This record gives sequence, C-alpha cells and structure tokens, in this order.
Amino acid sequence: MDRIFIPLKRSRYCTLLVLLVMAGTAKAQTIKGIINGREGHLPGASVQTAGTKQGTATDLNGAFTINVHTTGKVTLLVSYIGHETQRLELTVKPGINDAGNITLSPTGGKLGEVLVKGTMAPSTVKALSIKKNSLAIMDVIAADAIGKLPDRNAAEAVQRVQGVAVARYHGEADAATVRGTPFAWTSTLFNGSRLPSANVLGNRNSVLDAVPSEIIQYVQVAKAITPDMEGDAIGGSINFITRTAPAKRTLNVSAAGGYNTFSKDATYNASLVYGDRFFKDKLGVMIAGAIWDRQWGTDAYEVAYNTGLTNPAQQKSVSTVMLKRYMGKRQTYGANVGLEYKFNSSNKIFFRGLMDKFNDIRPVYESYVDYNNSRYQYNYRYSYYQTVLNGGELGGEHQLSSKVKMDWTISDYYTKYFLETPPTNDNKGLPIATFRQKITGGFNNLSADGKRYWGFDSPEGVGGDPLHFDAGIKNSGEVMDASKLTLQQLVIAQLDTKEEDKTAQLNFKVSASSRVNLKFGAKYRHKDRAGTYGSNIVYLPGAALGIPKSPDLLPLNTLQRTDFPVRGGFFQGLKGNYDQFMIDPITKQQLFDLYDTATLRKNGFADYTSKTNATNIYTGTENVAAAYAMAEIDLTDKLKMIAGVRNEYTAFTLHGSKATAEGTPKVTTITPATVKNNYNALLPMMHLKYSINDQANLRAAYTRTFIRPNFTDLTPGESVDNTGSNVTITKGNPDLKPTFSNNFDLMGEYYFKNIGLISGGVFYKQISNVIFANKNYYTENGVNYVVAQAKNLNNATLAGLEAGINKRFDFLPGILGGLGAELNYTFISSSVEVPRTVSGNKITDKTSLPNQSRHLFNSILFYERNGLMIRIAGNYRGASVETINQQLGKDFYIWTDKNFTVDASATVNITSKIRVFAELNNITNEPLKTYMGDKRRVAAEEWYGSRGQAGIRWDIIK
Repeated sequence: MDRIFIPLKRSRYCTLLVLLVMAGTAKAQTIKGIINGREGHLPGASVQTAGTKQGTATDLNGAFTINVHTTGKVTLLVSYIGHETQRLELTVKPGINDAGNITLSPTGGKLGEVLVKGTMAPSTVKALSIKKNSLAIMDVIAADAIGKLPDRNAAEAVQRVQGVAVARYHGEADAATVRGTPFAWTSTLFNGSRLPSANVLGNRNSVLDAVPSEIIQYVQVAKAITPDMEGDAIGGSINFITRTAPAKRTLNVSAAGGYNTFSKDATYNASLVYGDRFFKDKLGVMIAGAIWDRQWGTDAYEVAYNTGLTNPAQQKSVSTVMLKRYMGKRQTYGANVGLEYKFNSSNKIFFRGLMDKFNDIRPVYESYVDYNNSRYQYNYRYSYYQTVLNGGELGGEHQLSSKVKMDWTISDYYTKYFLETPPTNDNKGLPIATFRQKITGGFNNLSADGKRYWGFDSPEGVGGDPLHFDAGIKNSGEVMDASKLTLQQLVIAQLDTKEEDKTAQLNFKVSASSRVNLKFGAKYRHKDRAGTYGSNIVYLPGAALGIPKSPDLLPLNTLQRTDFPVRGGFFQGLKGNYDQFMIDPITKQQLFDLYDTATLRKNGFADYTSKTNATNIYTGTENVAAAYAMAEIDLTDKLKMIAGVRNEYTAFTLHGSKATAEGTPKVTTITPATVKNNYNALLPMMHLKYSINDQANLRAAYTRTFIRPNFTDLTPGESVDNTGSNVTITKGNPDLKPTFSNNFDLMGEYYFKNIGLISGGVFYKQISNVIFANKNYYTENGVNYVVAQAKNLNNATLAGLEAGINKRFDFLPGILGGLGAELNYTFISSSVEVPRTVSGNKITDKTSLPNQSRHLFNSILFYERNGLMIRIAGNYRGASVETINQQLGKDFYIWTDKNFTVDASATVNITSKIRVFAELNNITNEPLKTYMGDKRRVAAEEWYGSRGQAGIRWDIIK
C-alpha cells in the first residue's frame, strides 16, 4: 500500500474525512427506541446488550440509540431506578432497527411503591438519572419537582440547586448565578441557546421573572461545560428546557388563590398542561399555559452619603435619607407549545414556541430628608414596566446511517422591556414628579462641621442609629406639608431595551467504534439590540430657576390627589414612627396631565434636557460564529474521557453618538460614533469520568470559558440621572476586553439505591480581565456627582468546595420512614486586586469578586408518605460585594448583607388524580439589606412581607 502524505495545514480536515469514511463503511446495526414508565418518558434509563459491557443511556425524551455488531437475535437489558429490569428480545436486521416504545413497570418492593404513590420521588429519580449519565458536571431539576415548592418563576425554581444563588427584586427572585459568580458570568439558556436579554441595565444576564415555572420541563445547571455547550459561561450555565411532546395523553389543571401580608391583598394563579399523540403516535403535541396575578408591596429605606467631598473625614456623612413605598401589581402570563413529528425511527422534526409577558405596575412614593440643602423632597412616579419574551425554534434529528446521527435547530427569540407612559406626551417612559419644601428651622443633631453623621461615624459621636431614624428637625412642627411642597421638576426616564437572537445550529455525532464517539458541529447567532438607557427628558419651571415673571410654583395640595396606601402600617421594620412622611400623592391621571404641552406652558415649564441625552440611544449587532469538535472515549470499562475544543468568534458593532464640548463658552456637539469590538475565544476542554461502581462516579474537568462585555458598557456616550439625591453620570468604555477563565473541577457522586445522592468536590478558577463597575465621586457647587464606568481589572482567582446530600430516611420505623432531607453547601473564596492612588502613592486593595457570596446553603426537610407531602426549605446567601469604589477604597464598597429565607409547601392526595396544596413564601419576613463598608452603615434596607396560597391540582388524564 502506498504511503499517503497530507499537508499539515489540511490534516485536520482529512483526518475528519477519514473518520467519517471509516464510520460509514464499518459494519454495524443500529437499534433505536423510547423507554417510558407510568409517569412518562424515562430519561437516564440504562440500555445494554446482554453479555457485553456495551450500553447507553436514554436522553431527556427517553430515547436511545445503540449500535451492535451483529445481526439476528439480540437481547437488550433495560433498567431504571425503582423499576423492573426488562429483557427485550429483538431480531436485528442490517441497518436501522426500531424497538418502538418500551414500558417499564415499578418494582414490587418498597421503592416501587414510593414511585407509584409518591408525589416527589419520580421527579427526583429523573433528575438523578440525568445527572448520573451526563458528560458535563451538572445538576438537574425535573418539572414535577419544581411544583413541589412555591417557586413561581424560572429564577425561583433554580435557587434550590447546589451552588446556585439568586438576586431578589422586591421579594421575588429575578436572576440566577452559578457558584456565586457575578450574574453576567452565568449563561442562561433556553433549549441549549443563549436567551436574549432585555435587562434594563444592559447586562447580558437574563431577567427570569417573565418566565413562569409551569412551562419548564427540566432545568440543567452545568458547572463544568462540554465543548458542545455555549462557551460564555465562567460561572456555569443554566439551561431551561421547555415542555415537549409527552409519551401519552395528559391533561392537568391547577388553580390557587392567596394573600400578601404586606399589601393586604389577594393573589391568584392558574395553569393548564395538555399533551397528546396522534396519527399512530407520529405526531406529539404539548400545550402549557400559566397566569400569575399578585398584589405586592415594599418599604425601602435608602441612605446616600457625601462620598464626593474632598475632606476624607466628611465622606461618610449623610447626604439624604429616603423612605420609599412601592404598592402595586405584577402579572405573569406564559404559554408554551411543543410539537414533534416522527416520520420513522430515524427521522423526526420538532417545534417549540414560547410567549411570555410580565407586567410590573407600581406607583412609587418617595419621601426624602435632604441634609445638604436643608429641605424635604417628595417624588411620585407611576411605574408600568412591561417585558415580553416571544420566540420559537424548529429542529430535527436524523439517523443518517447506522453510525452517523445529525441534529439541527434554527431559532428566533425576541425580548423587549418598555414603558408606554405617560400617554399625554410623545416621549414615552417613566414619569416622575418632584416636589420640594424648604426646612427653615434647621437640624438639631448635626456635628460641629455642620454635617449629619450616624453616631459611630461622627467626630463628636453626635448623630443617631440608622435603623432608628430621627430626622432631627429643630422645629418639631416643621413637617412635610402638601401646601408647602411645590412642584420643581418633571422627568421622563426612558429605559426601553429590545434584543433579538436568530440562531442556526448543526451537530453530527459519529459512532467511530464501540468505544469512541465523535461529535462536532457549528453554530451561528445574529443578535440585534436597540436600547435607550439613562435617557432623562427634564422639564423645569421658570420660578425654580429664578426667571422673572414666571408662574408661581404649583403646591401639591392644589393638584388632584388620592389617599396614601397605608395598608398594614408604614415602615414597621424601622424603630420609630414615620407617619409624617406619608403624603397623599397626586392621582395617576394628574401625573399624566402635568406632561400635557399646554399644561407645561401654562405653569412655566420648559425643556431643560441635557444635550448629551441623545448619546443614550444606541443600536448594535453581534455576530457569533462557533464551531466545536469533541470525542467521547471509553479508555477502559470504567474510565471515560471527553476531550475537545470550541472556538467562538465574535464580531460586535455598536452605533451610537458621543458629545464633545469645545469653545468659550463651551458648546456641546453631538456626533455619530461607531464602536467595533471583534475577538476570538479558543476554548479547550477535557473531562474524565471514572465509574467506581454502578453507584459511584468520580469526575475531573478542565475547561476554558469566557464572558463578553455588556452592550451598554461599550457605548461611546454618557447618561445623566438627576432624579436621585446624587447626580449620576454613566459613561461607556469602548476599550473593554472580554473576561477569560481557566476552570478546574474535581467532583465525586454516590447514588443511594433508595433514591438519593451524596456528592462533593472542589473547584478553582483563574480569571483574567475582570470587568467591574467603577464609580468616582465629586462635589461641585454643592451638588454630589457620581461617575460610573465599566473597567477591566487585573487577574482574579476563585476557589471553592461544595457538598450535598439527598437522603430518604426509610430505615426509620413506621411513619417516620417518610422523612427525608436535601442539604447542600457551597464555600467560595475569590480574590481580585483593585489598584488606586492615595496622595500620589499607588496601593492595591484586595477584595472578592462582585456579587460573589462566600457561603451558599440550601436545606429542604421533607415528609412523604401515603399521599401526603410536606416540605420546608431554607435558602441562605452570604454577604457579597455589589459595587467596588476604586477611588476611595474598601470602606466605601457597597455590600449586600447575608440573607436567609424560609419557604414551605404541603400537598395531600385526595384521590389518585386530585390533590390540594398550600404554599408559603418568606415565612420569616426576611428583609434585604445593603451597606457601605461597615454593616452598621446602612445603604438600603427593604421589607416586603410574606405571601401564601392554597389551591387544587387535577390530573384529569395521566
């Protein structure tokens, strides 16, 4: 045989071609089938050929593909936790053989009874089976487990997973992150593709409160990814898999009503899930819908400090104290459709569609004490934020030959965050009316330098306790007064954001031999984004500016007003009485009418919008071309290696504008500006999975991942927000670099025979070019300014360990055998260097990564027996840095304090198809607190009460 010489530059393609030719010509037969149980498809079921060690596991839809190197009689052994092992005799013919649907029955023992009668056990088995057989290091939640706790959106559903932390927004989780890393470092996926984000702050992390939990089939949390997964996932990835076609006809409905202890008002939710198969099971249909309507409320106490002053001793003095009340309504609507058509055992196509809508309607009432300007301030705003998430995907799976399988997907997902108020002005956005009242008598608790401090910060110890706030007005009768509060500013804050992702993906899987599987593919994503961030349309009255002959300022009491929403009390979380800050607001319609052009003119208002405001509007595109190749190699009967590489090339273009000031006097000019940021990410990865025995796995992994900069961080413009106590100027940074990380993981798993798991491991990350939000402070003409801009920091490291156990105590006697626990803990230690200059000297501060908690802990105690299920869940997230102040140092970092919430649920089976349930959230009424440097130096604290509901679920067909 002649030798063949291959040029080096073409060797990779020729090698791949040779492998494909070998795969196509090797003699092998393929057996395909679907494994089902009473509860539907069985993911992670084991399928082996008798007499050999060759086997496979079913996918999320219970489907399997196995190759055999013989024809004629073949015996398959099919097994699944808690089910009888089935021996299936097949006559195998050359080519592709269809084994059809294989149904397993529960065992006759105690474990089988638990699976048949339990409400939680079947979902736990599914999740553990998927985890056990996965190539990546991951955790899994199944849909029926999500419903066992009062988790009503996608973020709340995933908070129970080991190593996952959530951000809470006024009492509801709205974003999630893996291993406590910054939220943007976790890739949020829908059916394997990045979910577009309409995050109002311009972040890439998706806001998940628009996604009802009822439309989710599985949640996969990957902590060490494989090359066939999206590579922008330093923390990990969370893949929400929506419902698809069922194994058999199913129909269930649920309805519940509840109560919010803060708003003193009702809540309700309902859902419907219908699935069926038609045309001799070729066509599968799944339809799911949900609605969640709830009243809610929050008291938020916020303190701003004079960090912009040049005197270091005064930088911890108090600028303003604000007492803010939210009282509103939230509505979540979701619908999901899944279609699947199976032409034959080798070919099927599928479609998934999604329509979600989230409305956040909340009048907001803000009462300020402004110490620097000796005045009261009162803001009223009517917030009606709307978020939509719509889209769909079409795909197919095809067995091209006995050894080559192909799948493809094209998708289009669109999300938008927008406001449609006020209706009387073409400038849509968030309307804010600001009233001010001069405090003429001064304050009686100031320090000798004339500043207000808390007692522990004051040079003389004069001040007070931030959580027992006393405004310190010298004249006790000089309270906020509607006849003295005059309208001095009208603002429309524009926050619209929309993003659309169009994606195409193609994957091939080649069974090169009984021990080697090859997988390779390509993905292309085109992202369109448009945003208006930090744009404020500002109207000011001539009288406030000292313009002669201007109409008098409008007192609050001369406008149409409505009652203040007292409900169960006002700021009961603080010590003291704050009733004087409850000011009856103007009506919603009165607020809108103030923006009418004729009304503005009549009352002497003119447009004083900053000329730089136009720089807040941008459009952009991001094109990502990705390709990967990986091999799954059985090195021995117990040791598997997954090795490969992924490459992602990003071409980023943003169209905006920038402002320049030239001449004397300064004249601001707005000019178009385009930012381009193109870069490549080469991501090698390797996993080792050692099966110690049938119940234990040991895993090790090296992965390289990265994170792209946010759109708004790259804009060439700047925004000005003057609605708060400080004027905030946000600037873009077109020179930002992506963040890269080398990740090392070592994990062990032991699966109990009676449904359960004990696991633990360690992980380490080397991170370069960390992006953080830097803030600089200064004071000019008595006004405090904050300049915010994203920057790259030096390298960082993150190390941690995690451990968890899921165990049923069925060894206990009698009724105690229904007890069990799910406990997991994650410890994380990270370090990043923050350089700064003090008196001309360069120093370095060391801190943890933003948003990263040192301790994460989940605990679930449950009881399940004879149709009764009770669960009590605790979720703990330790303190974390939120904002790094590079200019002033660690004493001025903003931290989120530790938070521990307790939830509970109970379910009782009335019949085999009807169950009633009750749910409670935030039983301990845990507040959310942030602080500056010292835990005593409160930056914000908010209270939002508890909520609960009770309802019924009817499995009409199951």
